[in-house]
Amino acid sequence: MVRRAASEALGTAFLLMAIVGSGIMGERLAAGNVAIALLANAIATGAALVALILTFGAISGAHFNPAVTLAVAVEARISWREVPAYLGAQITGAFAGVGAAHLMFGLPLLFASRHVRSGPAQLWSEFVATFGLLFVILGCSRLRPSAVPWAVGSYITAAYWFTASTSFANPVVTAARAVSDTFAGIRPTDAPGFVVAQFAGAAAATLVARWLVPAREARPHP
Repeated sequence: MVRRAASEALGTAFLLMAIVGSGIMGERLAAGNVAIALLANAIATGAALVALILTFGAISGAHFNPAVTLAVAVEARISWREVPAYLGAQITGAFAGVGAAHLMFGLPLLFASRHVRSGPAQLWSEFVATFGLLFVILGCSRLRPSAVPWAVGSYITAAYWFTASTSFANPVVTAARAVSDTFAGIRPTDAPGFVVAQFAGAAAATLVARWLVPAREARPHP
């Protein structure tokens, strides 16, 4: 369990470093072109996810996301007794990753974001983004497990662009990005709405996946 928790903490930390660090770098190099900055942020995050899931997947499952951990527990793939350790590790890793990214770019360790992300469109976007992420994970893990890293990385890269919120799709990522006043940040007062929408999307995806791709009927793709 200690190894799994360490895996989740380290993987989540590197995920946040990729998200926040690439956002800072993209914004600095894009000369005011927000589309270019977002493209850099999306590609770096998607690529990092593939690498991190391939690296840590065999140790802890590479959840890096409380919504994923809860869905996996509902599916009885991990024990509910392990859930607190997973969540604690993810929270710790997320904030550590943000702090590490800030230090790499000479910024304060943690500082509250002023990036406004509010309104029904943003919340609906987070519901959709998280529903899609969980459905990709659950569907691929039942039908083609080896494709999960590539599917998740590809989905998140795309979701940066087809959702108005740029697809946070992760409660601890949302909380940690609230203390980063950078391109990837979110105002602390907007974060709770995102988290609620994310858990709702994850719950809906788990229910639909259990109906559409029941585990007992899953046939791994060769």
